[in-house]
Amino acid sequence: MFLPDSGRVEVGDTLRPGARALNGRGDSVAAQIYWSSLDTAIVPVVDSGTGATFAKAAGTGRLQARAGALRSNPQTIVALVRLDSAGAAGPIRDTITVSAPDSLSDSLAVKAWTGGAAGAGASGRTVVYAAAIYPPGATIVTFVPKANVQTDAGGIAVARLRLETGPRPDSVVVTATLRRPNGTDVPGSPVRFVVEFQP
Repeated sequence: MFLPDSGRVEVGDTLRPGARALNGRGDSVAAQIYWSSLDTAIVPVVDSGTGATFAKAAGTGRLQARAGALRSNPQTIVALVRLDSAGAAGPIRDTITVSAPDSLSDSLAVKAWTGGAAGAGASGRTVVYAAAIYPPGATIVTFVPKANVQTDAGGIAVARLRLETGPRPDSVVVTATLRRPNGTDVPGSPVRFVVEFQP
């Protein structure tokens, strides 16, 4: 049994699992596979022949495949609250002084917003930071603590940019990308920051 996107799906989206039937030697055999949900309030199966499963509510659900009398072990699907948007959670411009003891930028903060009037943040979402250096060349920059950061309980992910080696650039454009489990960008993503450098 194969669950795309590590079994993660946002409420309102459809997950399409895969499976194959095996004989006693572990070889694939031709068989029609049918799907069922053990938690229909969260992840009902909308097509038992293809396994298309709709994320109806946030929570954890289980999906099972069947070929004849043979049933798979239940597999866990995590239905996540749908993200409404992504945006900067602080300044989008900063200046690094290269002669300082540690050429580290201020926080480049991104917030993952859920829908609703409260505008709450969503935790546990991955924000991917990337840097484009101007002018391009041999300069190396890194992100602290790392380039892939999980949002915290308030829905905020934070990274800082550090100049490691090479000529002083004029600026670095940082993009922070937040995607849904199905690979599409959340509205407002990528968030762009500009870090300028001075002697």
